[in-house]
Amino acid sequence: MSAVPEPTTSVPDHDNPAPNGTDEPDPLAMERAHLAASRAALRAMRADAEALDIGDVTASWVTAEVLRGDVERRIAALADLADTPLFFGRLDYLRPIDHEAGSGDATGAPVDESGRRFHIGRRHVHDAHGDPMVIDWRAPVSQPFYRASPTDPRGVRMRRRFGYEGGELTALEDEHLGGPAAEPGDGSGGAAATGGNLLLREIERPRVGPMRDIVATIQPEQDEIVRAPLRGSLCVQGAPGTGKTAVGLHRVAYLLYAHRERLSRSGTLVIGPNRSFLRYIEQVLPALGELEVRQTTVDALVSAATGLEPRGTDDPAVARLKGDARMAEVLRRAVRSGVRMPEEALEVPRGARRWRVPAHEVADIVRGLLERDIRYGAALEALPQRLAHAVLVRMERAGEAPDDRVQAAVARSAPVKAMVRRLWPAVDPAKLVLRLLSDPAFLAERAEGLLAPQEVELLPWPRPARGVRSAPWSPADAVLVDEVRDLVTRTPSLGHVVLDEAQDLSPMQYRAVGRRCSTGSVTVLGDLAQGTTPWATGTWAEAMAHLGKPEAAVAELTLGFRVPREIIAYASRLLPAIAPGLAEAGSVRRSPGSLRVRRVTAGELDAAVVAACGEALEREGSVGLIAADARLPALRAALVGAGHEPLGPGEETSVGRRLTLVAASLVKGLEYDHVVLDEPAAVVGAEPDERTGLRRLYVALTRAVSGLTVVHHT
Repeated sequence: MSAVPEPTTSVPDHDNPAPNGTDEPDPLAMERAHLAASRAALRAMRADAEALDIGDVTASWVTAEVLRGDVERRIAALADLADTPLFFGRLDYLRPIDHEAGSGDATGAPVDESGRRFHIGRRHVHDAHGDPMVIDWRAPVSQPFYRASPTDPRGVRMRRRFGYEGGELTALEDEHLGGPAAEPGDGSGGAAATGGNLLLREIERPRVGPMRDIVATIQPEQDEIVRAPLRGSLCVQGAPGTGKTAVGLHRVAYLLYAHRERLSRSGTLVIGPNRSFLRYIEQVLPALGELEVRQTTVDALVSAATGLEPRGTDDPAVARLKGDARMAEVLRRAVRSGVRMPEEALEVPRGARRWRVPAHEVADIVRGLLERDIRYGAALEALPQRLAHAVLVRMERAGEAPDDRVQAAVARSAPVKAMVRRLWPAVDPAKLVLRLLSDPAFLAERAEGLLAPQEVELLPWPRPARGVRSAPWSPADAVLVDEVRDLVTRTPSLGHVVLDEAQDLSPMQYRAVGRRCSTGSVTVLGDLAQGTTPWATGTWAEAMAHLGKPEAAVAELTLGFRVPREIIAYASRLLPAIAPGLAEAGSVRRSPGSLRVRRVTAGELDAAVVAACGEALEREGSVGLIAADARLPALRAALVGAGHEPLGPGEETSVGRRLTLVAASLVKGLEYDHVVLDEPAAVVGAEPDERTGLRRLYVALTRAVSGLTVVHHT
């Protein structure tokens, strides 16, 4: 990413004179007036939606309910969030926008009275005449706000950024990019002394509560990912602090804007690593006006599809084997293991005659279905029709003229049904996987030539399960059942799926996600250095192949904007051991004093951690205490004893409660303004192997936005 551009003019309050190159006597006052007028226009748009009467325009109650739902969603999307800026930027073009050239507002709305000035915000707002007052950040005309530069102004004369406190406009900054006001030094010098850098201030702003959108601070390389075409799948390798999660969520919002009709039919889905993570990000899309996007985890997705609620757990070696891509072929063999060749002819009585199809011809039909390798359930539906067709051929040869009704009747006849049951028995996915994991002999036969004998011995449950309900299903088992479901019946495909923290998925989990977007596209987000499962992704090429998207492009984000350079450099010392092929991450932010490492005796550890939390709470923003899972009870007791009642991961912080105690195993994807890390050695030692432990430590070290204090004992 390019460095944060510096402003050429900054106006912190309305008492300052007009900036050079503008024709506004009091820019801040005028912008505040435009903000007030825009909010009034938004309220009018919402009132118009609330006043809609659909009673006389629908022919049925079904249509009325659909329209009523659409209206309710529009009313919700038009809500004016008091603490959220309605617009965050402005573009002044050198000349009127040429709509015919395709560079105008994607909504088709006319430009404002100047013909070349646009306020950029989270949603479109128009006045009573339909003229735009705020342009949606996703519209084509808004794109230069993120990509224009002094060397490539894209027709922009001036870019203005706004500063807010809550919902109140308090400052503005201008960058002159083209035209007479532009100078060689514009955009590259230091920030104006009175205004500071609003962009950097917004990036660094302390965060209390859930994750928020980044529409005001999207960088050029991020914008390229956000606006990438829907038809192509994309993988984003992102170092800590590069905003890959936010980029993925904004990509969903952009695609829904650009392809709403298509995606409203096919659907979109965001998949995160755990529920805590989903609670953290759940407000981003609603803040952007997108209220219908489903967010879930792989485990929840699979459980909903299979009807299983996993209660068991697997040893790491067993879980890794169950997630191995070879299991897909083991399952395919198991599904088809019940198919039989006929031992006798098919005889179908009809009227006074009996029609006979010899066994070898029936066998040819069965082999033909096997060779086509269509889904097992589709073949099961096709087999009676194929057998009935063979009967009709004989009827026609005998001079009869059977039609489709006769074929349907033959397909439903008792002899045909009985033969289909013998040759191609129905498969229950859960029962089949239960048999595989309960019957070593059946498993060994299906795994021959695929798994080593010692691997086959690992897979079965210690005690065979009596039934589906009592079986000790693990999350990995549920993925196997989901695979069998797809072998039997095709899984419906969505239009687009965003998969975050993907580096922790097994090949079989990738397959589970891939079949949900088999005819759509996917945006994969992750960081190979943060892979903390025994089966963590080795390369993104492997991952995309398992997803069924081997042609996907891979983009890399290496420059961070949230994590200070001192902290990311400290954490990056682990990279040679955990991900030697990755480049060291960088950061545009330099924050001296943001990293502190304290060594204490073992007996002083708890008190030192509590003291570090107290110091962090004296600063503005959220505080996260990260520790190995086993350390949580002791630390919670110590915090409560000191008067600090910590929140749990995923619980929303507030001004009065800003301290969260979170296990290292659950902190991935989260961030806090200040982090206290308890005993790194305990974090590493809690994992099954050193590499996984060091990766877990890398994750914990890179959760801080403003300050990190590491406390360890000698």
